Amino acid sequence: MAFFKKNPNESAYFDGKKHWTDVIKNTGPEGFLIWRQPEEDFNTNSTLIVMPGEEAIFVKGGNIEQVFDKGTYKLSTENYPVISRLRNLATGGISTFNCVVYFVRKADTKELRWGTDSPIQVRDKVWGVRTDVKARAVYKLRIENPGKFLEKLVGSNNNFEDQSGLDAYFINVFQGKIKSAVSKFLNSLTTELIGIEEYMDELSEQIKPSINEIVSEYGLACTTFMLAGLTVDKTKYDTIDESQMELIARQRGYQGDKAGLDILGQDWDKVQNVEILKNISNNPGSGGFAAVGAGLGLGVGAAATFGTMGQQIYAPTAMPAQQPVAQPAPAPAPAADDPMETLMKLKKMLDAGLISQDQYDAKSNEILSKM
Repeated sequence: MAFFKKNPNESAYFDGKKHWTDVIKNTGPEGFLIWRQPEEDFNTNSTLIVMPGEEAIFVKGGNIEQVFDKGTYKLSTENYPVISRLRNLATGGISTFNCVVYFVRKADTKELRWGTDSPIQVRDKVWGVRTDVKARAVYKLRIENPGKFLEKLVGSNNNFEDQSGLDAYFINVFQGKIKSAVSKFLNSLTTELIGIEEYMDELSEQIKPSINEIVSEYGLACTTFMLAGLTVDKTKYDTIDESQMELIARQRGYQGDKAGLDILGQDWDKVQNVEILKNISNNPGSGGFAAVGAGLGLGVGAAATFGTMGQQIYAPTAMPAQQPVAQPAPAPAPAADDPMETLMKLKKMLDAGLISQDQYDAKSNEILSKM
C-alpha cells in the first residue's frame, strides 16, 4: 500500500497524474459560455494559457484570485511537489489548497429566441375593438463581467456551459418585461394596429434597456435585441373590411345611377319619386296608389291623382283597333300650380323634419280641397 494517497483529482491530468508543473489551457467544447477546466489543485508555477476570444478566472481557496485576458501566465497556488503530498496525508490526499480555472467566452452568444407564452391584449384606438397580439424576438448576450457571472450564476450550481442554460434561466423574467413594454407601446398608438410591423425597430430600441437592466446584475450585457414579429389577430378586422367593402359598393352604385341620369339630363329626386310610385303600383296587396294616398293622409282625391299619374307614367296607351301603328297618347297640359308636386315637396319636408305632422295635414287638406 502506497504511503502517499493520490489525489483523485489528478486523474484529469495528462497521463492521469499531476506533474511537477502543468500547462492549464482550455479543453472545453465548442460553443461553451463558461467551462471549468477539470485539472484541479495544480502545483505552483504551473502555466496558464488564455487564447484570444476568451478570459480565464483563477479561483484559489474558494476566492476569485484574478481574471486573465489572452496571454501566458505563471500561477502561484501554494501547492508544491512532495510537500503537498505530505501535507495532504491527513485529508486522504485531497489538497487543502484548492485551485481551479474557469474559461469564459468573450464573444456574443448565438441568437436566442423568445416568444410570448400568451397573447397580449390590445385595444385599437381607431376602430375601438379589442384584439390579441403575439410577439417574438431574438437577442444576444455577452459575458461582460466574468467574476460576477461566476459568482451569481455558476456559483449557484446552474449549468451554463452552453447558452441554452441562459435561455431557460431568463425566459420567465423576460416574459414579464417584454410583454409589459409591448403592451404599453401598442396601447398608446392612435393609429390602427394593422401594419404595426413598421414600429418593430422603434419598439426594439425601447425594450433593449429593460433587458440590459435584468442581465447586468449577472455580469451580462444584451448586445442585440430585435423583435422578429408582431402578429395581430385579424378576425375582427376581417368583419370590418367586409362591412366597409359592402358600404363602398353601395355608394358606387348610387353614384353610378346618378351619373347616368345626369348624362341623360334627368333629375335624380324626380326619378326616385317615380321609382317609389312604381313599387307601389307593382304591389297589389298594398292597395296601389289609393293606399299610398291614405298612408300619407291625402284622402280619396289625392289617391285618384296618384293613380292617374301612375297610369300616365307606366300604363301603355290604348290604341284604336283600326290603326296599324300605335301612337303615344298626347301629354296633358301642365297645370299652372301642380298639386302633385306640391304634395310631394310637403312629404319631403315632413320626412326631413322641417315641418310637423299637423302642419303637413293642414296644408295637404288645403291643397286637396281645391282639386
